[in-house]
Amino acid sequence: MQRTYKPIEIARALNLSTSALRHYESWGVVPAPERGANGYRLYTDIHLAYFRCLRTMFAGFGVAVTCDVLRHIQAGQMNAAFWLVNKEQALLQQDKSAADQTLELLHQLALPDFVDTRRKNPMSIGEAAALAGVTTSALRHWEKEELLTPLRDSDNGYRLYNALHIRQILIIRTLRSTVYLLRNLKDIVHAVEHQSVEQAMKLTENAIQGIHARIRNQFQGVHQLVELCKAVKLID
Repeated sequence: MQRTYKPIEIARALNLSTSALRHYESWGVVPAPERGANGYRLYTDIHLAYFRCLRTMFAGFGVAVTCDVLRHIQAGQMNAAFWLVNKEQALLQQDKSAADQTLELLHQLALPDFVDTRRKNPMSIGEAAALAGVTTSALRHWEKEELLTPLRDSDNGYRLYNALHIRQILIIRTLRSTVYLLRNLKDIVHAVEHQSVEQAMKLTENAIQGIHARIRNQFQGVHQLVELCKAVKLID
């Protein structure tokens, strides 16, 4: 016979509030507990394993993936749950590889200098794209993502690019194939544009440290997932 726990005992053991336990229960990610004669919830060791797994997995996998995983476990679909976890870890591996490539590239990066910095007349989008060796659609996309802010012709509203824009375009063209998240690309491009490759390296190194922390959290979450599978007899 399994031991039963009051909600406050589970809450104290996991440093949670009893209201958080009720929220998780309402999400359908833990089995509904039985009720005592007084109507109070009676949690068991299995509920404790669910709550512990839930809380541990949040840090490495996020709320949505964790909830999907635990719903699969409740349905007895252990393989489906494990493959969800595997997919998230594969994505993190891609982020790590791209981040490492970005850092290596930044160590080798020579800031591109546009030779004709004295040019007074700004260029059209077509001229800028041809000079930098990119497409006009790429320039429009980078503008939409706030990586570029071209000037505008006061008469017709057409985009105009000066020498500094060309330099920025060259930086983006260099980094775009390796930078893993657009928000990181934006920060890195702006740092490099302000003559600070060191700051760009620091941003990338910080991102890598974040990836390291997440993989540690993921493995802690996987450990608790395996323990949960043992508790519900999906693993011998």
